Amino acid sequence: MPMPGATLVSIEEYLSSSYEPDCDYVDGVLEERNLGEYDHGNLQTALSAYLKYRARSWNVRVIVELRIRVSATRVRVPDICVILRDREIEQAPSKPPLVCIEVLSPEDRWPRAEKRTQDFLAMGVERVWVFDPKKGEVFEYTRSGRRKVTEDLLDAPPVSIRISELMAELD
Repeated sequence: MPMPGATLVSIEEYLSSSYEPDCDYVDGVLEERNLGEYDHGNLQTALSAYLKYRARSWNVRVIVELRIRVSATRVRVPDICVILRDREIEQAPSKPPLVCIEVLSPEDRWPRAEKRTQDFLAMGVERVWVFDPKKGEVFEYTRSGRRKVTEDLLDAPPVSIRISELMAELD
């Protein structure tokens, strides 16, 4: 349900426009994304570099801040998504990525992050990884639920992240 006074935008208008910074589109309403400060940007950069370096050997594409059509009336923009390389390239994908990755910003609240995550899962994304740079925690969402990652390996074959190796890249 749109907030009172919210201006509704058609999905066609949203998809043909650019916003700085980009925003999510939820049932006709533009939703700001909390963009990060240093810790958010640093972790997002480290994650994308880590994944991009291995992308060819895993036969995947790693894309930062790509508009994903999670439903007919919703578009979400994950911090990073991983798409199988043999998939047809869509400018605003409507087929689920293999993994969507979110990096929490200081202003992010869990209920909002979980709504975004649930949209990704509902469209068929197998795993959503949420990194909290402030607390140094990682959570994995699947259709089975949410779990705090306590081991050193995030795995979504063929993609895997050795968390200790990734964190060693941060300065």
